[in-house]
Amino acid sequence: MWIVVGGVLLAGVVFVNLAVLRLNLRLDSATQLRNKLRADNAALQSQLSSALASPRIQTLAHEHDGLEQADASSIVYLDLGKP
Repeated sequence: MWIVVGGVLLAGVVFVNLAVLRLNLRLDSATQLRNKLRADNAALQSQLSSALASPRIQTLAHEHDGLEQADASSIVYLDLGKP
């Protein structure tokens, strides 16, 4: 009789441990997904910031200093070479 009760209790402990393990696995995958989404959000925020900064800087340079975007055909590169 005691053996049956002990066996049932042990089976219950094993069942609870398996349930906790499954929950921990789900929690781990959710945590990994959350970390990936946070990294993706940070990268997207950085891209957005960079995309918005360039026109703003060009506008400020034009308004404050009268600077204009150089025409690509007017840019010349010098080859200094080795003396």
